[in-house]
This record gives sequence, C-alpha cells and structure tokens, in this order.
Amino acid sequence: MGKFWLGILFLLKLSFVFSQKPTGIKGKIIDSKSQKPLENVVVTIANTQLMQLTSNDGVFGFYAVAPGNQLLLLHSQGFKDLILTVVVTQDQMLELGAITLEDNQTSEQQTGIITLLESDLSDDNSGSESTSGLLQSSRDAFQQAAAFNWGQARFRIRGLDSQYATTMINGVTMNKLFDGRPQWGDWGGLNNVVRNQEFTMGSFPSDYAFGGILGTQEINTRASIYRPGTTLSFSGTNTNYDWRIVGTYASGMNNKGWAFVVSAGTRWAEEGYFEGTNYNALAGFISVEKKINDHNSLNFSGFYTPNSRAKNSPNTAEVTDLTNDKYNSYWGWQDGKKRNARIKTIEEPILMLNHFWNNGDSSTLNSSLTYQFGKITNSNIDYQNGNSPDPTYYRKMPSYYTSMYAPDNGEFSGAFIPDFEEAEKSKEQFLVNKQIDWNALYYANQDPVLDSNGKIIGYTPAKSNYVLYEDHTDDQTITATSAFNTQISDNLFLTAGGFYSHLKSHNYQQLTDLLGGLYFDDIDVFYNGNQAQSDLNHPDRQVVEGDIYGYNFNYFANTLNLFTNFKFTYDKIDFYLAQNFVSTNYQREGLYQNGLYPTNSFGKSEKVQFENFGFKGGILFKISGRQQVNFNGAYLSNAPTMRNTFPNSRLNNSVVNGLESENICSLDASYFFRTPKWQTRFTLFYAKIKNITQTSFFYAEGIFDDGDGYANTDAFVSQTLTHLDKKNLGAEFSFQYQLSPTLMTNFSAFYGQFTFDSNPNVTITNDAQATTENPNPTFDFGTSTLKNYNQAGMPQQAVALGIEYRDPKYWWIGANINYLDESFIDISPISRTDTFYKNPASGFNFPEASEERARELLKQEEFDPITLLNISGGKSWKIKGKNIGLFASINNVLDISYKTGGYEQARNANFRQLNQDVSSGTPNFGNKYFYGYGRTYFVNLYINL
Repeated sequence: MGKFWLGILFLLKLSFVFSQKPTGIKGKIIDSKSQKPLENVVVTIANTQLMQLTSNDGVFGFYAVAPGNQLLLLHSQGFKDLILTVVVTQDQMLELGAITLEDNQTSEQQTGIITLLESDLSDDNSGSESTSGLLQSSRDAFQQAAAFNWGQARFRIRGLDSQYATTMINGVTMNKLFDGRPQWGDWGGLNNVVRNQEFTMGSFPSDYAFGGILGTQEINTRASIYRPGTTLSFSGTNTNYDWRIVGTYASGMNNKGWAFVVSAGTRWAEEGYFEGTNYNALAGFISVEKKINDHNSLNFSGFYTPNSRAKNSPNTAEVTDLTNDKYNSYWGWQDGKKRNARIKTIEEPILMLNHFWNNGDSSTLNSSLTYQFGKITNSNIDYQNGNSPDPTYYRKMPSYYTSMYAPDNGEFSGAFIPDFEEAEKSKEQFLVNKQIDWNALYYANQDPVLDSNGKIIGYTPAKSNYVLYEDHTDDQTITATSAFNTQISDNLFLTAGGFYSHLKSHNYQQLTDLLGGLYFDDIDVFYNGNQAQSDLNHPDRQVVEGDIYGYNFNYFANTLNLFTNFKFTYDKIDFYLAQNFVSTNYQREGLYQNGLYPTNSFGKSEKVQFENFGFKGGILFKISGRQQVNFNGAYLSNAPTMRNTFPNSRLNNSVVNGLESENICSLDASYFFRTPKWQTRFTLFYAKIKNITQTSFFYAEGIFDDGDGYANTDAFVSQTLTHLDKKNLGAEFSFQYQLSPTLMTNFSAFYGQFTFDSNPNVTITNDAQATTENPNPTFDFGTSTLKNYNQAGMPQQAVALGIEYRDPKYWWIGANINYLDESFIDISPISRTDTFYKNPASGFNFPEASEERARELLKQEEFDPITLLNISGGKSWKIKGKNIGLFASINNVLDISYKTGGYEQARNANFRQLNQDVSSGTPNFGNKYFYGYGRTYFVNLYINL
C-alpha cells in the first residue's frame, strides 16, 4: 500500500514538473552586414553561471532564468561586444528575435599594437612581462588601457612579473620552467588565430588550471570555433619591423565532420626604430579538427614562428648625450651594410593533439599531448688577447679621463687627477668610431704577408682573436594534460585536472663565425694552467665554426601539477574553493669538466626536489543584476625556477645554499557596476611574495679584501640574493560610458606601491678562487638593506582618458591621453651591504664614508613622468560582398623621449670608487637606460573574403 501511494505522489510530482512553463530567454544572432547567422557567439547572463555558444544557425536559449531585470552579454571575436537589458517574467520565454552584431575594427587596432610591443628589452623574457595583459581581449576599460596604452612604458598589471600569471594554449601551460615566463615569440605574428581567449583576473580560478595570482589566459585554437572565411592583411609601421603580411583561412565544420584553419605571415625590417635593429620573422599555423561523433572530437594544432631580431643597447647618460636616444652600440658597418653582433633567434615549433569530450549535458573533458622543441639563441662577440670591440667600453669614453679611473696616488687612496685634454681626444675618437669596427676584427684575425723589403703585400688567415658565437638553449618538452568540468548539482560545479611535463634543455656556446681566422682556442685567457680549460677531458682544443666550446650542459626537469576547483552558485551569492599540489624536480648534467671546478662540473648533480601547495577562495555578492562585489584570496608556494636554483650553471653543479620555495599571499576586493551604457570597476589589491631567490652576473672592482689573502680585488662574479620579499599593493579604477549611440568615453586610473619588503642575504661566487680544497668559492656578504626601496622597471601610477566616435557609416576615430609616473631604476644590492664601505686595501671602512653621503649616493633614481597622446581611426567597406577595412594609429603623437627602464652598474663595488665616479660630474659607470619609442605609426589594410 505504501508503494502505491509513493507511486501516485511520484506521478503527481512528474506531472507538476512537466506542466511548469519555462522561464527564460531565446534569440538569434546575426551579422549586421551580411545578415547571416553567427555561430559560436558567447552568450552570458551577467552575475550567473549561465553561458552558451550559439548553434550553427545562430540560435541560443536559456530555460531556467531568475525572473526580473537581467543583463545579457554577447561576445564574439571580430565583433563589437553587446550588452542588453532584458526583463524576464515568471513562466514566460522572452523572444528577442534577431540580434545584430557589428564588426569590431578595434580588434585590428589591438592586433597592431600588440605587434609593436613584441621586442624584448633584455636578454630574457622579462621585457615582455606586460604581454600577459597585451594579448587578452577584455571588455574592461582598465585592461584596455593597461595593455594598449600604458604597455608602451612597460606597465605591469599589479606590478607583477608574467611568471605569476598562467598562459595556456588549448589547456597546456606555456610558462617556461627555466624562468617561469611564457616565450611570446613562439606564437608571434599569429595574432589572427590566437584571438579566441578566456581571461581570468587576479587569483580568480580558471576552468583550465589553478592559475597564478596575476590571472590565467587560455588561448583556444580548436578549428571548429573559427569564423569561416579568408582574411588577408597588410601592415606598415616604424617600430621593431617595417612591413607585415598575414593570410588566414578557416573552413568551418563541414558535413563530414572536418574543420581546418591555416595561417601564414611574415614581418621584416632592414632597420627598426633603433639603429641597426634588423628584424626577420615568419609565422605558420595549422589546426585540423575531426568530429568523431556528438560527444568526441580530435584536434591537431601546429605552430612554427621562426624569428630573429637585432637587439639595441642600454646606454649611459654620457653616451646618449654624445649621440641620441636611438643610438645602439651593438652594430657596425661591414661591406656597406649594417651588421649587429647581438641577434636573438627563436625557433621553437609546438605540436598539440587535443581530445574534446562532452556528455551532451553538463560535463566536458579536455585532454592533450604536446611536444615542443627547437632553440633560442643569443649571439655576441668573444675575444682573446685584444681590446673590447664595444665602442662604449669604459676605457674608450671621455669620462674615463675625468672620473676615478684617471691616474691617482695609490690604490683606493681617494686622489685622482682629471685629464681634460685626453678626455677631449677620447670624445673626438668616439664620435668618429662610435660603432663596431668589423673590418678591424677581421684584420686582427690575420697575419700580414711581407715582401723581401718588409712591405705588407697582403694578409693570410691566422688564429682568431675575435669570433662571433651564440648562447644556445635547445629545449625538448613533452606535456600531457587533462581537465574535467562537470555540474554536480544545480548549485555546484567542479573542475579537476592536472598536467605532467618533462623537459630536457641543452645549453651550450657555439662558435658561428671565425671572422676571417682559422680557429679559436677553447680556453679562458684570464686563468692559467688547468684553470683555463673549458673541458679537462679535451684540453687545449682549437675550435672552428659549428663547434661547441666554453660551456656545455643539460638541464632536466619534471613537473606534476594537480588541481581541483569547486564553484558554488546561488541567486544572491557565489563562492569558490580551489587547491593544487605541485611536485617539481631539477637536475643539471655537466658535459664538460671545467678547469675551475674539476670535481663539481662533469656528470649529473643530485636532483633538487620541491613539493608545493596552493589554496584559493573567493566570494561574490550579487547586489542586483547591475551591481556586484567580490573578494578573492590566495596562499600558495612556488618552486624556485631553474635559473635561480643553479647559480653558476655554465660552470658547475652547485645549488644555492638554503634554497627555499617562494611563499605567495594575495588578496583583492572589487566593486562592479554595469549597465548597457555604463561600466565601472574599482579594485583594491595586495600581494606579498616571500623567499625570492635571484641570481645575476657582473664584473666588480674593489670587491674583495686584501686581508683575506687575495692579491686581486677585482673579479667577474655571480651574485645570489636569498630571502628577498616583495610587497605590492594598490588600486585600480575604470569606467566606460556611452554618451550617445556614436560617442563613448572611458577613464582608467591606477595607483600602486611596489617595494622590497626585506633585507635579503647576498652571496658572491668568485670563480678565480676555486681550488680543489674549495670547490665552491662562495662568500657571504651579509644582508643588503633593500627594504622599502622601490621595485624597478614599471610605472606605479597611471591615468588614461579616452574618447571614441563611431559613425553609423562604419568609420571611427579615437584618442587617448595617458600619464605615467613613479618608475624607478633597478638598484645594485651589493652597494647596500656593509662590505661596500670597506677599503679592500686595508680591510677597514673608508674614513670619508659618512651616512649622509651614502644616502646621496644610494638614493634610488626616479624617472621623469611620461605623457603619451595616441590617436587611432579606421573605416570599413563592403564591396561586392567582401569586407575591406583600413586602420591607422599614431602613438606618442607628441614625440616624447622617455626611459622605460634601466639599472645601476655594479662595477663600482666600494664606496670610494662610486663616490669619486659620481663626484667627477661625468661618471664612467653611470646608470644605464632603455628608451621607449618616440612618435610611431601603424597602418593596416585587411580584406575578409
């Protein structure tokens, strides 16, 4: 009898459910020009987890929407975002009919500006630190300002390095294990095919990874999501390249379940914005997808973007005053052409196989296998038994004769006599020979041929004293990933996944050009006997072009990363909890037995193991359909990078003493207000990063104490900082207002305080002191008083005001004015240690080393504020069914000269040397600076077939 009544109740409940009318929204999205349906448009209801992609006929439908006012957000690459206010009535479906999306010419603007900022300003990837923001297409006005306006001055979102963001392609993390940063050049020039992106700000979790504290960027290259058609674009600019040609074709999904996308392009310049900076880049991309059935698809993606660019030098104020802010010391004339000695080349193909599974309802699984291989090289000149070929070498500059390096009355006595006559001669000589003399290098590698009278009648090749070489990093990385998303209940969503990655990185120095000579000795001429040998297993080698010499070793790294994320969503509140576990190990394998470190260089090191955890949580309060407040917090630890684990990896297997994982804490709070006409965001953030390890290399004079038994107080050293803490806090504000259907204005502001928050320990390794008894000549220099100094290399205050007019006849023009301030020089830690005040000749402090003078000498330089005016505009036409668009922009219209970064030279390693150098008024080892672009333009013509 009980079962009977239960059955009756079940049928009654079932009939009640089916008799309920749906409460929701339906519509169809079409192209405003062609009036054709648009597939894969992202349709979202604001402040909810409700999101859909339109079908192949442009239709979408939500059937369980809370009644009341709702905001409908429409987004598709290549189209202008649309926000609609809708009123949902209980038990009724709101029929919106056909909704049109307009072409977004701004996307071409962004593509152009991204390209302008591709060049690195240093030898690693740090010059691209802000690119994490540059590549994402956000509707947030602040993100737009940070990426496309402030990025010119190397602005970093929240002052954080790109290693604290996660960059992904098809669910695969692209951050390098060597330094934690993405190598943007691996997909440079493929802007047309990497536009399909999802971006989460700050520590908010992603559906693909646990992520960092700067955000997660997911680039999707699945072939079926691309808008079908062919696009051709032609660009001209005066920045790091002159011309660009790109072509892209997307087929869309055909009746047999196949879709493919191909793209190819080239960028080149005989000379970029800075002197002697040639540029050559190709880009190729293919994506092929096979839809196996309604639940399974396979997709293959391949990238190959070989590119090389000539670098530009950082310069002292003395050099810039004698030349200009475009001056570059890295090049010289050879056979009537400019030849740059320092070329960076990136050739790293990426091959990806993805499997996509969905159950047709609420669960998806994305798994992938990725193989990346290739090389990154940096060229330079090596020399023996000769003078430096650098035209700005300190002994060649006028300041050498007017500063501390003039003749004095004894080592570190404090007395010096400026020689103004020699300084003037040096100035004249520099202005005549201010570039590399390639012909002189060739002559130095040849012996003269004499006739019977002793007259030179020719030259014959001899041992090379000057050669050109490349530092190689040849990586092979295999990565397997998987991410599972499911809706467990009406209110609970789960994301779980992880990846395993194995890296083998071959690092070596390769001779590429003997510059007219016969061979080069594989020794270090600064040392004698066995210490001079690069490889004791093969001593006294004579190397030729193509040979490896100097150093040769492998890195091995393995990473296992697992994560889960639980998202809970309700009518008035959402919250999430995420966690991850990361196991990492590193190992170095020396392929040379170095003469300085015969017992600690050849063979494999011990594995260095790290295990780290991370936790994130956040809560979102939905005040209304237009207002929300959210709070996010994260605490995690990160393994130090390989770069900072092995401080002297080119020579030995040593690991940093007391190496620890970084500890990271992040908090932020945001208020959002959004209507179809008005969008506002205000965010407060705080981040603390502890136990940072940093390694650097430089030549220092007066660094070692004679009292310790070292006759030479000068040395080329490696410096390692440990227990370095950084603190970043600040505020972000933006609003965007549609004044009329054709006129829009926006305003963004940023205020930050990015400082060092500890006094790190400084250790110095002096290879010259390596012995069998002391195979690791590391010296403890104590702490460096860096606390409260400013972090370098980015503005800490920024303001942008813009206005844009869009005419119904498909032309538009916009302008923005930007103000950036509080950017600082990168300081020298060794100059802030107690050793800095000691006289190496006596071991006692310099008597003139007063606290007042030290404060003056060690005051951190602040760069001048920057004002940048940018103007852009465009027009599109439809001619015989083809869409044609023209876009043009002028950046830094006022042609302002400004510094984007720089660093203190550490060569003046004691108080007296620095004091004398600065007091001369013409410091020989003054700060070195990088400069931004002056007035630049970008013009792009595109055709959609």
